[in-house]
Amino acid sequence: MRGTIRQDDFISSIADALQHISYFHPPDYIRALAEAYRREQSPAARDAIAQLLTNSRLCAEGHRPICQDTGIVVVFLEVGMDVRWETALGVEEMVNEAVRRAYRHPGNVLRASMVRDPAGARVNTGDNTPAIVHTRLVPGDTVAVKLAAKGGGSEHKAVFATLNPGDDLVEWVRQVVPAMGAGWCPPGMLGIGIGGTAEKAMLLAKESLLDPIDMHELKARGPAGRIEELRIAIHDAVNALGIGAQGLGGLTTVLDVKIRDYPSHSASLPVAVIPNCAATRHARFVLDGTGPAGLPVPDPAGWPDVAWTPVPTARRVNLDTVTRAEIAAWTSGDALLLSGRLLTGRDAAHRRIADLTARGEPLPPGLDLTDRFIYYVGPVDPVRDEAVGPAGPTTATRMDGFTELMLARGVLGTIGKAERGPAAIASLARHKAVYLIAIGGAAYLISRAIRSARIVAFPELGMEAMYEFVVEHMPVTVAVDATGRSIHQTGPDEWRRRIALTTIR
Repeated sequence: MRGTIRQDDFISSIADALQHISYFHPPDYIRALAEAYRREQSPAARDAIAQLLTNSRLCAEGHRPICQDTGIVVVFLEVGMDVRWETALGVEEMVNEAVRRAYRHPGNVLRASMVRDPAGARVNTGDNTPAIVHTRLVPGDTVAVKLAAKGGGSEHKAVFATLNPGDDLVEWVRQVVPAMGAGWCPPGMLGIGIGGTAEKAMLLAKESLLDPIDMHELKARGPAGRIEELRIAIHDAVNALGIGAQGLGGLTTVLDVKIRDYPSHSASLPVAVIPNCAATRHARFVLDGTGPAGLPVPDPAGWPDVAWTPVPTARRVNLDTVTRAEIAAWTSGDALLLSGRLLTGRDAAHRRIADLTARGEPLPPGLDLTDRFIYYVGPVDPVRDEAVGPAGPTTATRMDGFTELMLARGVLGTIGKAERGPAAIASLARHKAVYLIAIGGAAYLISRAIRSARIVAFPELGMEAMYEFVVEHMPVTVAVDATGRSIHQTGPDEWRRRIALTTIR
């Protein structure tokens, strides 16, 4: 009956949508990214975008996650006041059951990242519940659902401030974005909420990210009103910073800027900025009581004819024999293809090693850090014949506090995404070690270089356990070389100057 929403229709629709967005990029994002690839002049950024596009197509074909961080589930519901429910569960309970089903789907297991007791034991809930649910009551007899799976790398970079009414909003955003670093995996979108109160501005920013990318169309027709003028001004100002894909320096940092506003107190200008990463995952549908919703399968022709291959100058590195003398010859910006044995470890594993070291206790049997590389990753569980599921890098900055300890224990280098802080760079230079980056948002492409995987320490940490991967031709870039030179400083500096010169002319 129309207007009567049945429990299983609601749950299955959300569960199916979460599976769908785990491996299908929205078509508008692919079109915008393809255009950015066509325009890009920075070789490093162009290579990164090629990996993102290739990864996206592979995920669509293989029905595997775009990124190993399969996200926090955020759901916006508009429930018609004339809707009738046939359910024994509450709305949030149904949403959480949908998340549970989607993330435990045996054919495409998604990574569970949610932890309970966040300021204490931080125990993984095991099924990525609970979701974040926002509900509005509206006229009508349907339920409109908008949902996203928001990765932690971009979520961590959310910024809120209460400005003075006369402050320059464009300039404030222009100052904020470089401080975000590259951990949010550009190129992506900026969601901006203006007005209301602190929590309202943040909610406006988050919901704006679910709107389709249309900056190209907006510029073609011209702005209609102050908000669209702001969108264009912020888009152009941010791209003029030269940050580029993955922070490597280039022409495109943001594909679009979305803005929602709300009336505010006369004395204040609340503003929130939330970036959305290269693993853009969102969908919308309407339930009217006639059955579960379905999402259209993107047309394969929507992906551009881009197939990433290593640059001819990429160095081939044997991780089992590499020496400190060999890595001293690497220069920031060099492309590498890694083969051999590679350790993994994230926040929790680093904390365990730090605690053992502080107590003067040995590392777990079989774990030797001497002359090894550590990849900052928490992979998705494998399915079918995979050695490991999608296994892209996590933000390296979170491990900065452990860098000196790990290098002192003999680690030759680390692999992650985004920039390193000054203290970590100083440690790398002091130990003549290196930091390499893999492309955030190319997790499935990267996983294809992993031939085997076994847990070597801390199995109780789940996806944060330490693994030993055997890799073959895993693509990475030297981000910080043994002298402390960082591409995340030199790349954007160079492209900011180039863009400025082009603008002046």
